[in-house]
Parts: sequence; structure tokens; C-alpha cells
Amino acid sequence: MNNAVNRRRFLAAAGGGFLATTLLACGSRTADAAERFPVTRTDAQWRAQLGPAAYDVLRQEGTERPYSSPLNGEHRAGTFACKGCTQSLFSSKTKFESGTGWPSFTAPLPGAVGYHRDSTLGMARTEVHCSRCGGHLGHVFDDGPRPTGKRFCMNGVAMTFRPA
Repeated sequence: MNNAVNRRRFLAAAGGGFLATTLLACGSRTADAAERFPVTRTDAQWRAQLGPAAYDVLRQEGTERPYSSPLNGEHRAGTFACKGCTQSLFSSKTKFESGTGWPSFTAPLPGAVGYHRDSTLGMARTEVHCSRCGGHLGHVFDDGPRPTGKRFCMNGVAMTFRPA
């Protein structure tokens, strides 16, 4: 009986270690980690400028809780911009209600965003970041409406809104 308990503990520990190693090895960004952006700041400067929630998303690739952003209900004409560097990212003309709990768009403004392959959580996704400061914005999926068929699912805390 004692051997069975020890065997179960060993297998549970080995399985947990394998899972942790696999998730860490996948990493969040598989692109060149040395990518340079026009706007740079020290970690302390980003923390002071952004505050905890925006810092977690923009600089640590976090995700805000669904339905927590006031930008979900923003329907005025205008532009959604990066909270990290103020670069314009999305026109309100491309915003749509996806029902996911995050502000969603069919397309970014030309040259406003960059992409990385994101393989965290054991799945392949496309991460979207600001092309000017590298701040993490969210992910893009192939289940959006016409005309692009894309759903840019963005974290509202990573953006600001400028009315037209």
C-alpha cells in the first residue's frame, strides 16, 4: 500500500513538472526578443506612467477581466490609441460588438500594430502589439465579421479613446 501511495505522488509530481516545463518552454513570444521600437522607457518609467492594470497588460502581456473596460461601451466616432505611447491604433468605424467582453475591431489603422506568434497556454494564437512602443494589446482571430473576417480582440485598459 505504501508503494502505491509513493508511486502516485511520484507520477503526480512528474506530470506537474512536465506541464510546467512545457508551458514555460513555449514562451509567449517566439519572435526575436531583441525587437526594437521607436518609443522605449525603463521598467520603472512604464510602471509610473501606466499604473498597475495597464502595466500588467501592456508590458507583461496580461489580460484584463472580460466586460471590465469602459471602452466596450464606447460607440462615438473617434480613434482608439495606445495608452503607452498615444499612437492611433483603431478607427471607431471598425469597432463591433463581438460578445466576448473585450473591445473588438475588424482592422487596425495602417502600420499601427505588429504581430507575434503566441504559444502560451498550449495553443497557437497571434498576439497584437503597438508598432511604436511594443505594448501588448491583445490577439487577432479569424472569426470576425466582413469585410476582413478578423476579430482584433483588444484589452481596453491598454488603450485610450479620442473622440472625433
